Amino acid sequence: MSAIEAKLAEMGITLPEAPAPAANYVPYVQVGDLVHVSGQVPMGPDGFYKGKLGDTMSVEEGAEMAKLCAISLLAQAKAACGGDLDRLVRVVKLVGFVNSTLDFGDQPQVINGASNFMAEALGDAGRHARSAVSAASLPFGVPVEVEGIFQIK
Repeated sequence: MSAIEAKLAEMGITLPEAPAPAANYVPYVQVGDLVHVSGQVPMGPDGFYKGKLGDTMSVEEGAEMAKLCAISLLAQAKAACGGDLDRLVRVVKLVGFVNSTLDFGDQPQVINGASNFMAEALGDAGRHARSAVSAASLPFGVPVEVEGIFQIK
């Protein structure tokens, strides 16, 4: 078990299998020492979580959805590292999309769910550059989608 997975276990987190793409794309692309991971959406035991921030979902619920996306991002990073998360050097950047109403302005607080998780799980290596933007809708009606760039060795 990698040091990162040991830390995740302390946090009560077990990484799922890396989710398969839902359309015609690959889950990640490695260029040099950077791995670009496709957008991840929140999945539950019964399928996709759905909701719209500012309407059917609170900021706190949205942040939890962003955390689920971050967990899937780490699962993809693990796959890109050949199953060895100790090869992960750092999170370079996250981009978060928030399915929200026109007057909703708390996108950064929602995406903090992913950012806070990465910092807690990875320490300084989890601190990253970031964008958090609104979207009028997202695939499958999900509330949040997060993509990431990771440095590996």
